[in-house]
Amino acid sequence: MPHTDAETRDLFDRERREHARPDGPGVRVERAGPVVRQVGGPDDWNGVVWSAPGLDAAGADAAIAAQIEHCTALGLPDFEWKLYDHDSPADLGERLRAAGFVAEEPETLLVAHAEPLAGPVELPEGVSLRPVTDAAGAELMARAHERAFSTDGRRLLHQVVKRLKKAPEDFVAVMAVDGDGEPVCSGRMELYPGTGFAGLWGGGTVAAWRGKGIYRALVAYRARIAAERGYRYLQVDATGMSAPILRRLGFTELGTTTPYVYRPAR
Repeated sequence: MPHTDAETRDLFDRERREHARPDGPGVRVERAGPVVRQVGGPDDWNGVVWSAPGLDAAGADAAIAAQIEHCTALGLPDFEWKLYDHDSPADLGERLRAAGFVAEEPETLLVAHAEPLAGPVELPEGVSLRPVTDAAGAELMARAHERAFSTDGRRLLHQVVKRLKKAPEDFVAVMAVDGDGEPVCSGRMELYPGTGFAGLWGGGTVAAWRGKGIYRALVAYRARIAAERGYRYLQVDATGMSAPILRRLGFTELGTTTPYVYRPAR
């Protein structure tokens, strides 16, 4: 029986946030009072993924202070509180900013059924998809990421190489290359065992190759694998660049999420 949007969001909150699982080797999920957080090394994603619906104004400041103390004690370079627009209390974002967290650009929480997106997609002439399975492929993937987003890809490279070596079974990485073997687009997928969700991450296309169906092809490639492995939903925290494409593909908006990042003073 199909879920309503509200039911799908509740399912996402329950399976992917409240009962979160580590998203890679060397990290752990901790339940600390009213929050669930993930912590690992300095190159891993560290942050709060869920806070209890009953978290009130009186308890929020104490919970925020406890997370700051924890990440500072671990010596992490940054720590994120992933805030969704339906989280409580309503002024939690303001409280995070007052405590020293910096709000980054909001992202749109989008969800779609995997199977309908798994059909064949035509690629531009000379472009092919290539699975990323080793360190050499990860380096090309990081290069594609740098070219698409104009950001440093070293942290991504570290994460992908570690995942491929130590826990590849629930991780998919793919890139598109042109006729010269140069990477022009890349994306990852996290499969979350015990849930109905697979997460799409990092999809980005080099500017000169946008609008040619490559991003869509990477979505279809990952959707096919997710459906074959029994995952019902694809979930994306989409930037303003990718959200319109994903809506056209049939993704439904369930809300927004804003990364609040805390960087301890050095």
